[in-house]
Amino acid sequence: MKRRSLIKNLGGLLLAPMLPVQLPTSAPPVLRVAHLTDVHLKDEWDAPARFRRCLQHVQAQSPSVGMILNGGDIVFDMNKENLPAINAQWSLYHSIVKSACRLPVHYALGNHDIWWSENNKGQAVYGKQFSLDQLQLSKPWYSFTQSGWKFIVLDSVHLDIDNTWYIGKLGDEQFAWLQNELKSTPAAMPVCVLSHIPILTATLMIEDDIVNKWEMTGGDMHTDTAKIIRLFNGYPNVKLCLSGHVHLRDKVVYNNVTYLCNGAVSGAWWRGNKRETAPGYGLLNLYADGSFTEQYVNY
Repeated sequence: MKRRSLIKNLGGLLLAPMLPVQLPTSAPPVLRVAHLTDVHLKDEWDAPARFRRCLQHVQAQSPSVGMILNGGDIVFDMNKENLPAINAQWSLYHSIVKSACRLPVHYALGNHDIWWSENNKGQAVYGKQFSLDQLQLSKPWYSFTQSGWKFIVLDSVHLDIDNTWYIGKLGDEQFAWLQNELKSTPAAMPVCVLSHIPILTATLMIEDDIVNKWEMTGGDMHTDTAKIIRLFNGYPNVKLCLSGHVHLRDKVVYNNVTYLCNGAVSGAWWRGNKRETAPGYGLLNLYADGSFTEQYVNY
């Protein structure tokens, strides 16, 4: 490279503007949130005692946690169980939360919380309504505000076009609702989005059987990622997107939005770590100016 070209290129590097970094203010956080996802509760593998231990760990935090965001896959798996087994899983979950959790909990549905067995289409339990009733939710997507932040809970799990497997997306009705929700939110109010399936994740690039290529199936990450990101681009108050599903700890920052996959309470379905991620939960401090700090806690 000629000297003049070298100097020119180095100058471009040296003079490139630094990306803005938003740091939390010196004021205390307005809210502390625990993000628990992929509990997969079942009366095996000592899962009930471990889940209680996780809830105790959350509630022993100092400063104290104000609420829990549950990212779905609450019970072990509805789709491969009969109705008595499903009822047993949900009864176990309710009994543990009633006895061991004093914090408010807001829920998103996961793919394991939905009964899509082809042999049961004609039964009332088919689809999402059973779990919505268990969680006392009128719809699988909704929003609420707390401590100056808006929380938007999305339903990211839908049947694919062949109606035999799920896919990550919002669909037209929910996307229109999300547009209106962001439009009606004050510009100064920071927004946190909760979904089960990640909107954006890098974890799909570390599968063991991938050599020189990456395959991203519709069940691992949202298939409408680009559309959602374009929407978020018009609303700088969208600060944080939380997800689970992949049972791996992952942090991607794109276009000033932080996308966090916070592992799984169950780890590798109560059989230890999932790859390099131990069983755990996310712990977040949210500030009035829209900044936040976050960490992954192995309970």
